[in-house]
Amino acid sequence: MNPFRARTLATLIGSCAALSVLQAQAAVDPLQLVEPVAEYKIYVSENAGQLVTDTEAFVAAIKAGDLNKAKALYAPTRTSYEKIEPVAELFSDLDGAIDSRADDHEQAEKDPGFGGFHRIEYVLWEQNSTQGLAPFADQLLTDVRELNGRLADLTFPPEKVVGGAAVLMEEVAATKISGEENRYSHTDLWDFQANFEGAYKIVELLHPLIVAEDPAFAAKTDANFKTVFDTLAKYRTADGGFESYDKLSERDRKLLAGKVNTLAEDLSQLRGMLGLD
Repeated sequence: MNPFRARTLATLIGSCAALSVLQAQAAVDPLQLVEPVAEYKIYVSENAGQLVTDTEAFVAAIKAGDLNKAKALYAPTRTSYEKIEPVAELFSDLDGAIDSRADDHEQAEKDPGFGGFHRIEYVLWEQNSTQGLAPFADQLLTDVRELNGRLADLTFPPEKVVGGAAVLMEEVAATKISGEENRYSHTDLWDFQANFEGAYKIVELLHPLIVAEDPAFAAKTDANFKTVFDTLAKYRTADGGFESYDKLSERDRKLLAGKVNTLAEDLSQLRGMLGLD
């Protein structure tokens, strides 16, 4: 066991031990959550580190004035953030700085306080330029590095980890499916894939506990995840990316939303099943 993994397990044991006092009657012993939550923290740490590395390359392309490269790096750079969104959002200040949309600001794109990925996205696609983006790019990198540091020091609340998968699916179905997030680049399918992968990782780590509680539920959830992943696979491009989201018809979007809603309904039961309500 590497030192980071050992420290993570030790921290989570303390957290779950405290939780067990409050949940003595839970169907699942809170100590059984120690290892999967610790493994999830390692998954988050790896993705946060990758986010820093990818953002560095993205920012370098912007500051070099390489518009085509910056556009090409935008969607893949965001995937690491989208995979860990349930815990990244625990830091609301950084989530707002990194991932806010124009709708979150009174003057929309005219607001100098509107920064992060989507401000950069707006300039890259709507203005078809990198001009004036250096300060926003530098701040994005600063915020991403700060997020990486905070996540490394965070004790992951088991209820937030378990509930995060459902909340993320609900957000995709309720708002992201409209295409409002990446409204300029239409790279939404990249985000969806990353969101689903991040949610699935949580379920995958909890799978033995879920199977022990309700094998039929576990099988149903696995099948619904497969349906969503298979649906997204239809929009894959030859280079490993995704089609532009604006090419999907309203019918396609509604079908996808229905499948994601079904998955969200499944995942909303996890906290109660594991005694974390």
